[in-house]
Order: sequence, then C-alpha cells, then structure tokens
Amino acid sequence: MASFTAKDVQALRQSTGVGMLDAKRALEESDGDMEAAKQWLRVQGLAGAAKRDDREASEGAVAVVRQDAVAGLVELRCETDFVAKAAEFVALTDELAALVAAKGPEAATDRQGEIDNLRTTLKENISVGRTARVEAADGQVLETYLHQQAGRGVNAVIVLLQGGTAELAHDVAVHVAFTKPTYLRREDVPEADVAAERATVEEISRNEGKPEAALPKIVEGRMTGWFKERCLLEQAYVRDEKRTIGDLVAAGSAEVVEFVQVVVGS
Repeated sequence: MASFTAKDVQALRQSTGVGMLDAKRALEESDGDMEAAKQWLRVQGLAGAAKRDDREASEGAVAVVRQDAVAGLVELRCETDFVAKAAEFVALTDELAALVAAKGPEAATDRQGEIDNLRTTLKENISVGRTARVEAADGQVLETYLHQQAGRGVNAVIVLLQGGTAELAHDVAVHVAFTKPTYLRREDVPEADVAAERATVEEISRNEGKPEAALPKIVEGRMTGWFKERCLLEQAYVRDEKRTIGDLVAAGSAEVVEFVQVVVGS
C-alpha cells in the first residue's frame, strides 16, 4: 500500500490546484512519490484538457515586452475572462512575451509544460495565440503600448519608425490602439478585396439612383473612406483630425516601417 500522509495530500493540492480526491488518487497511483504524482496529474489533466480543445477560446490576455531595441508580443487564449484575469495566467503571458522578445516567436512553445499545467489547474482550453517580435535597426525607433483592463492586457501594439522620436512612436502606437487599422498603406490591401469593395460600392451607388456620369467620382470618394478605415497612414490622427498619421510622421521627419496589434477577442 502506498505510504503518504494527509499533509502530503494537502501539499500536492496546494502545488497543483487539484481537489482532495484527485490528489489522494495521484499519490496512490505513484506510491507516495510527490513528483511522480504531479506528473500523473499532469497526464490526467492533459487527457481532460483534450476534451476541452473544441471549446472556443475567445478570451485571454496579451502582453508586450520591450528589451532595448527588441519587442515581443504574445496572446494567451482561454475561455472566460475570469481565468484571463487570474494572476498566474497574466504572469505566464508576461513571461511568454519576454521569451519571444529574447528568442523569437516560436519560443513561446518552450513553456508548453506550464501552459498544460494551467489547463489542468484552471480547467479551461488554454493556448498560445498570436505572437510577434520586432527589432529596430540603427536609426529606427521602437515603441510599445498596452491597454489594460481588470489587471490584464487586452490591446497590445508595437510601432517601428524610421527616424523620429520615441514620443512620436508612442503617439502612433496609442492611435493604433484606438483605431485598430488593418494595413499600413492602401498598397498593402489585397487587390481582390479592393476590387470586391469597388464593385459593391458601385452597385450601391447605382441602386441609390446616382447619375451614371457621376458614378466614378462617387465611387472614388467612398473608396477613399473605405481605405481610411483600414490603412494607418490615411487615418485622421485621433488627437488632431485635421492631420492624417502620414502627415504626423512626415512632420516629425519619420516614416512608419511596421506596426503590430493584437486585441483580445478579435
């Protein structure tokens, strides 16, 4: 018969977060060996977590960590905001972002064991979502912004400028967080998407009874508005709508090289 005490059961419960019966069973299956019991629970937890894989992980947290000229961003997904706000969940998200900054986007998988442990203890479908790493070269300025809600990051942004200042890069990052652009410039929008939208806008304009001769100008005006919603450089700056972001960075003798944004639930 396995040899262990009630204190052993309690210690295993505290270190793994499982219930008393599960802890007792794990020690029985492991002949009282604490480390073997943890591994047994992990295996059993993974078996249970596999059943949760089909459940939608639409909640989570994002973290962005800057280390000198490098920034790493990670999204950790889960099912509920209750779990997303858990201290251990937020802490792991931060650690993964630091790991990505140091080693690259694929490095988040280095901590898969800890992610699996969270799946076990928190009993939810938890997985790494989007990751990004941006590194500034000489003459480039890197800044980040993280919007937090209830103690967790929910909207993370990295902005890289050629030239300019840290203050300008920060202003652009805050703007991105607010407006959520999809592309940097209109040339980045897939041609198929542009063609489909143009055809739709033209059909809508015709259905509204617009004169045929005026259609090209009307369609172009509506397409300009469509691009402004999606393309960062064409958006009106949130703090001064008389200027576009393109105007803002040009005035600062800078150019936006790249931006990355991850918003929880998007």
